[in-house]
This record gives sequence, C-alpha cells and structure tokens, in this order.
Amino acid sequence: MKAKEGVVALLNELLTEELTVINQYFLHAKMCKNWGYDRLHHHVLDRSYGEMKDAQRVIDHILYLEGLPNMQKLGTVRIGENVPEQLKADLDKERAMVVLLAKGIQHCVKVGDFTTRHILEDMAKDEEEHIDWIETQLETIDQVGLQNYLSEQIRNEE
Repeated sequence: MKAKEGVVALLNELLTEELTVINQYFLHAKMCKNWGYDRLHHHVLDRSYGEMKDAQRVIDHILYLEGLPNMQKLGTVRIGENVPEQLKADLDKERAMVVLLAKGIQHCVKVGDFTTRHILEDMAKDEEEHIDWIETQLETIDQVGLQNYLSEQIRNEE
C-alpha cells in the first residue's frame, strides 16, 4: 500500500526517537543494575524492550507503506548520573514523544490515513502510561526522600 503524503517521513522521525530512547533506557537500566537497584533495573529494562517493540511496529508499518525505514539516525541520548536525573531525562523523552505522536495523529487525520493514526494513538496511550509511572516515582522521591526510595529499589520483585 502506498503511503499518503508525509506519512513515511513522519514515521521515520518517530523511528529516530524510538531508537534513541531504546538506548537511553537500556543504559539507565544497566546503571541501575550496577548500583544494585534491581527493581528499577527490571522496570526500565522492560521499558527499553517495549520501545524496541514499538520500533519494530514502526519499521513494519513503513515497509507496509512501501517506504524505507531510516535506521541511521539517532537523537541525543541523555544519560542521568543518578536515579533522579535518569527519571527526569526519561520523562523529557516521553513528553517529547507524546508531542510527536500528537503531531503525527493530526497529520494522519489531515491526509486520511486512519491505519497509521490508530497505531500512533495506541503508542500515545503507552507513552502516557510511562509518563504517569515516572511522575509517580518522582513524587514518591519527594514524599519519602531519595534514600528511602532507593532502599526500596534494592529488593527484587521476582
């Protein structure tokens, strides 16, 4: 199926962001593992894997639209030097992703691409759930203090 005007370019922009956050989350997860924060490690690593699935979905859809996925671009990976910095960097990426997805949804409505619109709406819902989780972590840190929060991250949920 041939893509409508501007849709493949928009999806490639989204793919760049997905590839960027995969790397950012993966490194944050590994840093948490190194620090002994197993709960955070598992959660952030799962989020990295979820972003990989999103990237796969975007790639598959670009190919379906007879476009060429651009895997050569990567945005700025922001690495936090401690857990609060990581959470804030990840929150910034999630919020930027929601803005990009909203732009994409509007474009798809304009050009009449309802399949891509549906995919982007599903992705936006996931990103908003990620934002809620991160905001909850930051609020918990504010309420109980960083040391108390981090002491709870040492325990493994499994």
